[in-house]
Amino acid sequence: MSTHVLDTSAGRPAAGVAVRLAARAGSTAPWTELGGATTGTDGRCTDLPTPPPGTTQVRLGFATEAYFAGGRAAARRDGAPPGDGGAPFFPEVAVTFAVAPGEHYHVPLLLNPFGYSVYRGS
Repeated sequence: MSTHVLDTSAGRPAAGVAVRLAARAGSTAPWTELGGATTGTDGRCTDLPTPPPGTTQVRLGFATEAYFAGGRAAARRDGAPPGDGGAPFFPEVAVTFAVAPGEHYHVPLLLNPFGYSVYRGS
């Protein structure tokens, strides 16, 4: 399980984004928080906990408000701050997806103060 975050408003990796991981065994089972990690200077977060056997769904939670408010967001190439300097529209991003045993999942997040996109990477 891995992820990385790219700040598309700055055109750079998003360093210092806290990421939480939760898992469950079935769509009606309760979520179990497994822990988290923080993106490095390259925006990658590779040290997330391994989901336990029997996991069928995983949720990644990205602390986007703290990232933008904490001054971690790099300035845009024109020198202006990302967005309008206010709070981001999405204070957090939660991405839930199905998993199967033996598969590797890399889920990148493309982020800016007013939108985001995710996909299954390789």
